[in-house]
Amino acid sequence: MSQPSLADQQPAVRLRPRYSANGKHRDHSGASTLLYAKNLVKSYRKGPIEVPVLKGVDMEVRQGEFLSIVGQSGSGKSTLLHLLGTLDAPDQGEIYFSDRRIDNLPSRGRDVLRNQHIGMIFQFYHLLPELTTLENVLAPRMIAHGVVRYWLERKKHLEDAKEVLELVGLSHRLDHRPRELSGGEMQRAAIARALVAHPQLLLADEPTGNLDQKIGREILALLQRLNESRNLTVVMVTHDQGLARETDRIIRLAEGRVEQA
Repeated sequence: MSQPSLADQQPAVRLRPRYSANGKHRDHSGASTLLYAKNLVKSYRKGPIEVPVLKGVDMEVRQGEFLSIVGQSGSGKSTLLHLLGTLDAPDQGEIYFSDRRIDNLPSRGRDVLRNQHIGMIFQFYHLLPELTTLENVLAPRMIAHGVVRYWLERKKHLEDAKEVLELVGLSHRLDHRPRELSGGEMQRAAIARALVAHPQLLLADEPTGNLDQKIGREILALLQRLNESRNLTVVMVTHDQGLARETDRIIRLAEGRVEQA
């Protein structure tokens, strides 16, 4: 008999502060540093005007922790997450992942990093509408291996994708397209797609921002269980202070700088 998926367990819609077995708040201060950013500066141009967004951000992410980044709209939360995921490059500063500098990687190196080591999910899911749920989850594997190698190993990839879809509670939606899924189901599919390569780090940009409160809390509970059961390091940008308080640690941005860590 197969093991029950995370979604089959009692849904933790009523979230509790995260405590270890001895009753103390989860503490990762002794864990190794997985991701480290030093003096990140980033500005954007609007015509002739330069708009500063990040003004010297230092931060670290420890292995196995669930970290949230909070701040007012325009404080630089999403910009910081995009820099950490190498979707953009800082004007100044350095970013290290597993002791390797990543902000200056060539395009191919950044693609490999995101495909194999850093998973990403976003507020608006970014599922391909013409593909089924299963095909959306398989897409990163086809990109990673190329068509010929992918087809030679297709059985293994199918098993991996079905396993991760069961893990997020979508084993009954394999052949459904995004238009046939609810918002919560689309976010679960996006999480499954990010997890299929077994990344070390998951970056989540407002993963509950497009969902109602109940479904948003279910998504957070799922991320918490993945964090605990897989030791998956999670960094989540959120505007919801209540959800942020359920994570292990909070970094607060204000006017492009870390206000509190």
